[in-house]
Amino acid sequence: MQKTRRKKGIFESSNPYLKEETFVQTTYAGAGALEERMTVSGAVNKSFILGAIMLAAAAFSYTYPSNFLTWGGAIGGLIVVIIASRKMEKSPILAPIYAGLEGFFVGGISAMYAMAFEGIILQAVSLTFGVFFAMLALYKSGLIKVTKSFRTGIMMATSGIFILYMVSIGLSFFGINIPHLHEATPLGLIISLGILAIASLNLLLDFDLFEKGEEQGAPQYMEWFAGMGLLITLVWIYIEILRLLAIFSGRD
Repeated sequence: MQKTRRKKGIFESSNPYLKEETFVQTTYAGAGALEERMTVSGAVNKSFILGAIMLAAAAFSYTYPSNFLTWGGAIGGLIVVIIASRKMEKSPILAPIYAGLEGFFVGGISAMYAMAFEGIILQAVSLTFGVFFAMLALYKSGLIKVTKSFRTGIMMATSGIFILYMVSIGLSFFGINIPHLHEATPLGLIISLGILAIASLNLLLDFDLFEKGEEQGAPQYMEWFAGMGLLITLVWIYIEILRLLAIFSGRD
């Protein structure tokens, strides 16, 4: 029993759908099966493929902006994520679909910001890559250890942000805005920086998940599942950076 609990702790993740329990179940379910196993290199390759699909879809949506593509991509992507969390073995099919839908959303949102803020997209993309490589360097150097307590803390913070966003969306239907959230005020800036910090720390959990998936012999289809998780985190970081840059511009 202790062994089971220890493995479950390893696979905790604050990613919206990479939950500890679901990842561990795949490891045990395939323990005796003669099938290919997840590897870090395989997960990285799948992440590149998903990234390329998302960029292609984003380029189309950015060039031909449409509310249908933007919000249809956002809602469709969320539905695919929910399905993938319950049918992880379908990830090789669902992950590319998610990448395409999310690309439509990212491209549409980017077009909206580009019309209001000149040069903001290049800045946001550059900063997103900067955050990614900075967190990767921190992870590889061991300066920040992904311990169970660290993982739990990031999960709790991420859950709090998710609830805050859901409440904000719900209140917006009644014309009510949460004070200082993504507003050009000193407190709004602090809040946005804090959210971006939590989003960035999620990358450490994603990197750790890649390695632990290989160590624990997860099924090969989990490479697609993990790659989709990394894409979710990167999109979150990109959107938060867009909002932060807009705040610095004093026009959000």
